[in-house]
Amino acid sequence: MKIMVIQGPNINMLGKRETGIYGHMTMEGIHEQMKSVADQAGVEIEFFQSNFEGEIVDKIQECLGEFDGIIINPAAYTHTSIAIRDAISAVKLPVIEVHISNIHQREEFRQKSLIAPVTAGQIVGFGPVGYHLAMMGMLQIFEQIKVVRARAEQNA
Repeated sequence: MKIMVIQGPNINMLGKRETGIYGHMTMEGIHEQMKSVADQAGVEIEFFQSNFEGEIVDKIQECLGEFDGIIINPAAYTHTSIAIRDAISAVKLPVIEVHISNIHQREEFRQKSLIAPVTAGQIVGFGPVGYHLAMMGMLQIFEQIKVVRARAEQNA
């Protein structure tokens, strides 16, 4: 099984930007921890970050047939990008949306996610630990997929 982690705009600035909201951990530190969990679970994982909406859409589309799930922090595009939402909907892969801060406690314009309705779930407000929770969630989804496939093979 393979997971693609997609990080949206300004996530590359973690550890430097608004540490009172986002903490001191860097994007690279988060990725190292996720890689460690993936290695322990025997799952492949890749990482992508872009500040450009179209590149994120392209990456989501490239996941079709190549990856089994996506963990995404669309960052500011969460609240504005119909294009990212449509790409997620089109690939029909399990997707977990992650936000370091609790978007529901922030400014009103940040409280609405256009992405959440087309995802398997949303994790918000746990800081960088949210990515670990997303990994656990995705691994659980993979286990459920394996069970469904095994049953289908038995009934074939």
